[in-house]
Amino acid sequence: MKEQFKPGTMIYPVPAAMISCGSNEEEYNIFTASWTGTVCTDPPMCYVSIRPSRHSYDIIKRNGEFVINLTNEALARATDWCGVKSGRDFNKFKEMRLTPAKTQVINSVIIEESPLSIECKVEQIIPLGSHDMFLAKVVNVQADRKYLDPETGAFRLSDAKLIAYNHGHYYKLGELIGKFGWSVQKKGKRK
Repeated sequence: MKEQFKPGTMIYPVPAAMISCGSNEEEYNIFTASWTGTVCTDPPMCYVSIRPSRHSYDIIKRNGEFVINLTNEALARATDWCGVKSGRDFNKFKEMRLTPAKTQVINSVIIEESPLSIECKVEQIIPLGSHDMFLAKVVNVQADRKYLDPETGAFRLSDAKLIAYNHGHYYKLGELIGKFGWSVQKKGKRK
């Protein structure tokens, strides 16, 4: 038997991503977002939803670019801190001892310590209510070489020890239970 709740955002877990933005060192900023994800594969597109009152909102709106930096166990404290402190009051790169590095395609900044940084160019801003959705095209992805398979060159996301956000708490991603299509594979090929 299920209980009824008022309508709300109960789709969990979600990414615990650090979004970096700014076209120059004076405006570089990081904020933590969980309202982010994939919306299309061809062309590759994603989104981040941001409250208009947030410091990074105007930076991203003005520049039309941002970076989604995936987070892991090593970045957990910085992920939380960058989500509760404002860039109006702190230089988050300096405070969290994170390394800003220039992007390759857009004019913005990545977090060097992130296992994966996704460079995004804003295509559309959609007002939704409490948040505006910045719909963006993925123009480049930078992966930390230590997570690349030396044989295939594939990115070993599972080795990065990514974290997720689940209803007010951060969690390490767990044990592998299957891969896409495993439910229909022939016996003996399910690894």
